[in-house]
Amino acid sequence: MARVLVSGGTGFVGRFIVEELLRQDYAVTVSGRTQPSDTFFTGPVRFVRQALDPEADFGDLFAGVDVFVHAAFDHVPGRYRGGEGADPENFRRRNRLGSIGLFEAARQAGVKRAIFLSSRAVYGTHPSGARLDEKTSCRPDTLYGEVKLAVEEGLRRLARPGFETASLRITGVYGPAAQGRMHKWSGLIEDYLAGRPVTPRVGTEVHGEDVAASISLLLGQTPWCEPALNVSDIVLDRRDLLAIVRRECGVPHPLPAHADAGSLNVMATDRLRAMGWMPGGKDRLKQFVLSALDRL
Repeated sequence: MARVLVSGGTGFVGRFIVEELLRQDYAVTVSGRTQPSDTFFTGPVRFVRQALDPEADFGDLFAGVDVFVHAAFDHVPGRYRGGEGADPENFRRRNRLGSIGLFEAARQAGVKRAIFLSSRAVYGTHPSGARLDEKTSCRPDTLYGEVKLAVEEGLRRLARPGFETASLRITGVYGPAAQGRMHKWSGLIEDYLAGRPVTPRVGTEVHGEDVAASISLLLGQTPWCEPALNVSDIVLDRRDLLAIVRRECGVPHPLPAHADAGSLNVMATDRLRAMGWMPGGKDRLKQFVLSALDRL
């Protein structure tokens, strides 16, 4: 049984990864700042308290670990872009140096594979409507994207036979939140149901289970040959999301106007799909919204 360490496993995206690994019968260890309750995951996991601290000794963290999935990121709660708050230097230090320090310790401990949860933010701004594939130049225009790209590059430099590495460039992630937490569209749906105005917006999304499936799929590939992979599924307009809510709840409130989808930079996922990745698309979105409405 392969042993996997997931940093940030109690986070919104990390939880999907841990649950998928448990379903695939991996032995899972979760590291983070706060120990989860015994019922947080559906199966048993080992927990190790660990923060993103460049000065920490990570040596014992990787004892007996075969695979490291780095999903932790130190930021202002609820914010990624702008997550540095009023302390950009420490944000950069903790996330860049702390992450690279973890990967160095993993390699030295004999971990065989390492996966980094990066972001579409590494691409930055490109011409309106341009399609982004993994060969597209990265020119991040936020500190968040800059740090994610720096960690990608640091991890790539550490790769060598016996230590395979990959970075997943993930778009916006949706899906059910853990018990007692709110999903990403809770406030948006509440505003609409209350008749409050909703600003038009369109973006790209992927379900958390599809992110987790991409990692499970990657772990089954031998050898790895792609240092970076895009992870994205649907183009979603808030109007279309709230149209499902309107239809199911029978509310008369007007929907926001359509946003300009043609200006989006959509990430191509040909590499990942060629491996057999099949995300849930609009059907999975509808299932999630209906499930979320049932819980209101």
